[in-house]
Amino acid sequence: MTADERGLPGIQRDVPTAIHVQISEHIRLRIAGGEWPAHYRLKSEPELAQEFGVSRGTLRRALTTLIEEGLLRQVRGRGTFVTSTTIEPAIAQKLSTLSEDFASQGVVTTTTVRECSLIVPPRPVAALLDLAPGTPVLSLTRVRATDEGPVALLSNFVRTDLAPGIEEVDFTASSLFGVLEGTYGLKIATARRTFGAEAATAEVAEALALDEGAPVQYLQQVTYLADDRPVEYSDVWIHSGRLRVTSLLVRR
Repeated sequence: MTADERGLPGIQRDVPTAIHVQISEHIRLRIAGGEWPAHYRLKSEPELAQEFGVSRGTLRRALTTLIEEGLLRQVRGRGTFVTSTTIEPAIAQKLSTLSEDFASQGVVTTTTVRECSLIVPPRPVAALLDLAPGTPVLSLTRVRATDEGPVALLSNFVRTDLAPGIEEVDFTASSLFGVLEGTYGLKIATARRTFGAEAATAEVAEALALDEGAPVQYLQQVTYLADDRPVEYSDVWIHSGRLRVTSLLVRR
């Protein structure tokens, strides 16, 4: 898909503005418009250079400008990502799910599935999952509860091209990661987690038995396979009065 097909102006070679400057501006527009949200991983330099119809050197100058501006960041061995607008300290912790953590501590939980269906995801989610607009994904919404009441509302979007038929799974009895790894043989390797605090919306408040506007912990995650493909995006809202997120910090 070309820049013109996305509704952005194409590269103009007959104007005084340098081509690398035009490319930088195109990328700024994609970020500002939400097409490339925070943590979105850009295509490889050869792919982007081909998309814009320029040399890798010209593309690299455009990316360098945006990296210096703080809009992009490069991670060795992973690629180039859109930066977040919030400060995100690195938190050292293992990649585990709430159900796995509860099980390891002997805490009995129940899961209520509120939605398990195929949908077309919001555009920012499709971008984070490296999917073309209009590609269907699994939309999975669950509430985890203990004897004290609901503790977490989980909203997951899962790539069905990597897990066909996953919408038929009974997630009241199965964990998402367990299904992806055990049923589909996918190797989950890494994830990027962002923590924050929010006021509970009406939907979140109802699910967690809270008053609307009450403070909740918020967690956003993009999960990657061993081959670096994104497989799942999730939003998680946690009842802070019933569950605390604890991290083991290691000084390097």
